[in-house]
Amino acid sequence: MSYFRTPVLINEDKRGNLRKYKAMAATKGTSKAKATKQPKFSKDQYMFWFENMLFQRRFEEKTGQLYGQQKIKGFCHLYIGQEACSSGSVSALKEGDKWITAYRDHGQPLALGSDPKKVMAELMAKSTGISKGKGGSMHMFDKEKGFFGGHGIVGAQVPLGAGIAFAEKFNKTDNLCICMMGDGAVRQGAFHEALNMAMTWKLPVIFVIENNGYAMGTSVERTSNVRELYTLGEAFDMPSAPVDAMNPENVHVAVEEAADRARRGDGPTLLEFRTYRYKGHSMSDPAKYRSKDEVADYKDRDPIEFVRAKILDNKWATADDLKAIDTKIKAEVEEAVNFAEESPYPDPSEAYKDVYAQEDYPYIME
Repeated sequence: MSYFRTPVLINEDKRGNLRKYKAMAATKGTSKAKATKQPKFSKDQYMFWFENMLFQRRFEEKTGQLYGQQKIKGFCHLYIGQEACSSGSVSALKEGDKWITAYRDHGQPLALGSDPKKVMAELMAKSTGISKGKGGSMHMFDKEKGFFGGHGIVGAQVPLGAGIAFAEKFNKTDNLCICMMGDGAVRQGAFHEALNMAMTWKLPVIFVIENNGYAMGTSVERTSNVRELYTLGEAFDMPSAPVDAMNPENVHVAVEEAADRARRGDGPTLLEFRTYRYKGHSMSDPAKYRSKDEVADYKDRDPIEFVRAKILDNKWATADDLKAIDTKIKAEVEEAVNFAEESPYPDPSEAYKDVYAQEDYPYIME
């Protein structure tokens, strides 16, 4: 697709002026999943990315299979193809930072290290789920990992992300909030209000648009006069840049720079992660609005295969070593499935709990 251009990462000079420089180019037809010979990061970093992204991939593949068997019901949005967005961000941030996203929210908690058994149990609406079986696919939540959900209303999490960042600034921590959204969310008024407030108050927040090209089944070109979505931040003088997010290297560098800026007290950043989902918008979407060739082009740039090639080219592991990792991951996913299937459903009385912080709130009626 033509909107993927040479990505740009952000940097600032000593006067705080935004300057731009080219990252690893990833334009259609020239950036298949091949690794450059000179690694940018350590062996441990690439091994982390490989296992972290592959776990998300195998987990989501199994989720799709279980949905087809009607063991998972309701809306379900898979993260397959977008794993570099979460894994590259996790490696760039630190413990104590906060996360919030929309309803395509299985990948982030898994990347952060949430218990996959609890994530799978939540998908099956079991009481052992990460949200006690009450949230399902679109409402994951993990306080221990700083993951604030999983939100089903398009764009609703954006002002919440600004609010979380405000709390961190008010409490004088050096933590930040990374607030992720889809490309469709930028057409919501709350998006612009949140950016204005965050920039005015210099809040420590990284706004991330995971631009996979389609808001449900409608392309960016059909719904937005502005095609370069990162430029929306420029209306608020917010440092903003596009990032080739089919590569965890680029994601890491961009998020790390934005995080440094936030921790210095210089305020927010808007990053447009240019990524792609291999599956439909949700499990009910056959994705007939795009061609097989388009999907194949992006699969040629698969982030997991890019990292696999980097590892093999540098002889950090053998093909058998990576296969063993894959085998271990598949076993862990199966273990999560067994745990979820054996777990009970919530008692009906649970419907009245966790609604308000005050347990005896007078307007809860049985």
